[in-house]
Amino acid sequence: MKLFLIKKYYQAAGMPKLFYLCLVIVIIFTCSSCGKQQYQALFQQKNANENEKYADTVSDYHIKPQDLLLIRNLQDIKYIINQVSDNQAASGGGGGQGQTFEVKADGTVTLPAIGTIAVGGLTRVQAKKLIEDLYRKVLLKDPIIDLKITNLKVTIFGETKGQGNFPLVKDRTTLVEILGDAGGITENADETNIKIIRGTEKNPKVTRIDLSQISAVNDPRAIVQNGDIIYVSKNKRAIRNDKVQNFSAIYQPAVLLMNTLLLIFTLVRIK
Repeated sequence: MKLFLIKKYYQAAGMPKLFYLCLVIVIIFTCSSCGKQQYQALFQQKNANENEKYADTVSDYHIKPQDLLLIRNLQDIKYIINQVSDNQAASGGGGGQGQTFEVKADGTVTLPAIGTIAVGGLTRVQAKKLIEDLYRKVLLKDPIIDLKITNLKVTIFGETKGQGNFPLVKDRTTLVEILGDAGGITENADETNIKIIRGTEKNPKVTRIDLSQISAVNDPRAIVQNGDIIYVSKNKRAIRNDKVQNFSAIYQPAVLLMNTLLLIFTLVRIK
């Protein structure tokens, strides 16, 4: 309807069809850019689904099929390295680094000398104690077993110097520590608006952490866990600069086109 009225107005004024056509293109272009800005605004809403509670830490993680367990005997590494059976899913790990074993689909893992044991559903500490007890019964007097779950990770993106997946090897890894592993935040980062996203795809939970407050260092919600997505937002200055650049990129061609059309129209009227 608006385009029809515009057409009637310019036809009454005696303006050429070319000018009208170009004006319609400019209007459509402007409307589409506004729609794009509204779409982007959906992702800039703060804490749309913020969850003030925090879930289990890595120390409470329960072992699942396909998890990778790095196991070593701190007293004598040879009983973990040199007696590898054909049924193990083992990889890497020589010397004092221990051996990596994959948990099978049924939740079991096969270890040297003690055979197949069930570890699915156990925490890291529970599995460690179980393996120590079994080695104590069949082979070692006082085994000291070190067990790590090496496939646990978090994903970091946004205004950080490093992005991607980062492993979790400590029981209680803080947000500050994992950001340090990523190289820290950039100068465009908003340290007051760092989001930790966790939960299922259908029910994600978002927690906002303000690292400008010293209390955030000891905030229990800032203990990261397996599968967390950490997003570091841009600060207001960086957002403002982006808006200025977007405005220039979107509207400068339109303004140039309008000026060209006005010049052509003026020259046509003079003739």
